[in-house]
Amino acid sequence: MTTATEAPETEPRTVSGTGSATIDLAAVGHSFEALEVLARIDLEVPAGEVVGLVGPSGCGKSTLLELIAGLAEPSRGELRVDGDGAAAERLARCAYMPQRDLLLPWLSAIDNAALAPRNRGASGAAARAEAAPLLERFGLAGFERARPSELSGGMRQRIAFLRTLLAGKPVMLLDEPFASLDAITRAEMQEWLAEALAVERRTVVLVSHDVEEALYLCDRVVVLSARPARPVAAVSSPTPRSLPRLEAVTAPEFTAVRERALAALAGGMR
Repeated sequence: MTTATEAPETEPRTVSGTGSATIDLAAVGHSFEALEVLARIDLEVPAGEVVGLVGPSGCGKSTLLELIAGLAEPSRGELRVDGDGAAAERLARCAYMPQRDLLLPWLSAIDNAALAPRNRGASGAAARAEAAPLLERFGLAGFERARPSELSGGMRQRIAFLRTLLAGKPVMLLDEPFASLDAITRAEMQEWLAEALAVERRTVVLVSHDVEEALYLCDRVVVLSARPARPVAAVSSPTPRSLPRLEAVTAPEFTAVRERALAALAGGMR
């Protein structure tokens, strides 16, 4: 399995036009006709924070990301990104990475990653020039012309993440990005993503069904109850993401917080 290359000693290049934005949810609830999915979500995410959402399957985590992204309006409550509540404005500020990589099979790796700048109006050559340094930095040098079918699962997820990054939005919404990977590749990708987020600072909301993954990757983890979802606990990550994953997740303070989060998750399922 190809792993990420080490960061260059020179100052890393960041995607132009980016920054971070605040996310504010006040009494947000959502229903699909008679089915109540989200009961009441109150959440403030400061600019630049990485927040994880964990909860039982089907509790509405993905729905919450879609609401933040402006793909739908909540049934109740107020939702603002960088102070703006209009769905079109939220969509303009958010880049959304769904669970499946959704790479276009007829495009090369670099052209899949470059789709976002192409959508902003860049020429094919300009878009590839913008994507190329990121492919090299994130361990994909030599695979620029490979089709998705020729890439491993981890490589495909890196391309999907880079496409999300190259959208140039201040908020990234990541929906279980490694759910389909085997345990070894998943652990490698967690460490890789921790490094990527350290270089490319954004406001991030990460959905995961893995408490350990969320605590390792995020500054703070919000535990949601079973449907209709409501927050039942919030815990801060006890170890910096700069630590190697194995060292971080085996630290006594990490395991203590993980057990507390798991207890809250179990309690929220009752």
